[in-house]
Amino acid sequence: MARRNQTTILSLFDGISCGRLALDRAGIRYDCYLSSEIDGKAIAVTMHNHPYTVQLGNVSNLSADMLPPITILMGGSPCQGFSSVGKGEGLDDPRSMLFWEFVRLIRDCRPKHFLLENVPMRKDWNAIITEALGVEPISINSNLVSAQNRTRLYWTNIPGISQPDDLGITLDDIIEEPAEYKVAGSWEKYVPESRPRFVDPYNHCEITRKSTSLRTNINNGNMWVRTPNGDYRNLSVTECERLQTLPEGYTSIASPAQAKKMIGNGWTVDVIAHILRSI
Repeated sequence: MARRNQTTILSLFDGISCGRLALDRAGIRYDCYLSSEIDGKAIAVTMHNHPYTVQLGNVSNLSADMLPPITILMGGSPCQGFSSVGKGEGLDDPRSMLFWEFVRLIRDCRPKHFLLENVPMRKDWNAIITEALGVEPISINSNLVSAQNRTRLYWTNIPGISQPDDLGITLDDIIEEPAEYKVAGSWEKYVPESRPRFVDPYNHCEITRKSTSLRTNINNGNMWVRTPNGDYRNLSVTECERLQTLPEGYTSIASPAQAKKMIGNGWTVDVIAHILRSI
């Protein structure tokens, strides 16, 4: 465990430690990275890449008196209750209810900075989170720094957050071979012949080659590319890692299905690094 005079990061719902990658990419020095995560496969990926991570387990079992002073508290609490593809239970969903653990640990640990990420949601749920954290969220679309269309809300007391510069990254930059983009089965009817052959199956609408959607669609196999020989394939793990601005091979110890799920549940590293650079 960290000494009390150290700079310590506490990452809740840590997943595969995208937050740690963002800290390093932002050039923020720290002495100890504490991870609260319960998914064994995600923990294995973290420990493979960052073997000195301190794993703390279930967030509900954490208390301030067992922790050193926390400099930065961050996390993306489970979004299933807020997502438009869920049951719409909001904070009544037992997974999304874990947001209150984030609030509890901010109150008890009093970190210098905090950062919470979640999906766009209904105004009333947004208002509850905003009131609890005392800051308005900033909306950032990952398509400014990657090739995916992924809007997320970020609540933070880090001052002066601006929108990232648009780096102009396209699908052509992340695909491993020249290809056309399409989706499987009945989704194909949404592809306009006059536009690039790619659609967002989540939103049932045509989007440009500038964007893609890294959600469970990829995990479920709805998103495909057509290779030069006319065959079709799913996006590869490497392509999904590139979409989330992860290092290539970061999830290599997991099966492709597991890796894509973990990548989709993770953060776009370069968005988080952009936010953290304002510290």
